[in-house]
Amino acid sequence: MSDAPPTDYPVNAVNRVKRLHERGAYDHATVHAILDAAALCHVAYVVDGQPYCTPTLFWREGERLYWHGSSASRMLRNQSEGEPVCVAVSHLDSLVLARSGFNHSVDYRSVMAFGHARIVDDADEKARALAAMIDRFYPGRWASLRPATEQEIKATRVVGMTIEEASAKVRAKGIGDDEEDYALPIWAERIPVRTVLGAPEPCSRLVPGVARPEGLAGYRDGRALEAALTEAHAAQGVLRVER
Repeated sequence: MSDAPPTDYPVNAVNRVKRLHERGAYDHATVHAILDAAALCHVAYVVDGQPYCTPTLFWREGERLYWHGSSASRMLRNQSEGEPVCVAVSHLDSLVLARSGFNHSVDYRSVMAFGHARIVDDADEKARALAAMIDRFYPGRWASLRPATEQEIKATRVVGMTIEEASAKVRAKGIGDDEEDYALPIWAERIPVRTVLGAPEPCSRLVPGVARPEGLAGYRDGRALEAALTEAHAAQGVLRVER
């Protein structure tokens, strides 16, 4: 029996892609790549029978996802006892105009991750997670900042969730008309969609002589956001190992 760690998430009734199952993927590499190219997720949960879905920043460390918010947040108040949640991430890659309304579509990459969310109460893990939250997006930045105050740490809650099941679903086929429709005199096209960074706008109250950190070089005018996020996630992982 091999002792190698699993490379796929288990497939069951919870995460199995049922419609257009050929678009589904369960391997860690695909799921993690889609997660790491995103900054924003949506966390779905139920409180007293009422479903909610909350958008929030998140980050991944191995098989764990983290997100944070105010201690007064309804979402975080109700995720302290291991409540089941679903974390969803999606990327819109293109608009697809076909020759029939039925075949109009979009190209996309998406992930649904399932697990039980718990408030991070351990002081050391919470402090490390808050640093990782900053460094995940801006590698090495936490060490250069003013130290967090006790009140700031107290006012912030961190939630951690081990990914128990997950699935990715990807459409990347572009135009997919019925064969007989290709002969119709109707315009069809694929319109790529990207979120692109603009030129940085330095604070007007910077102390003279303060230079932009080298760690922000990936966030430059005209670059795709997901490229910058993916690069930052990889760099933050290297920093974590070096520490």
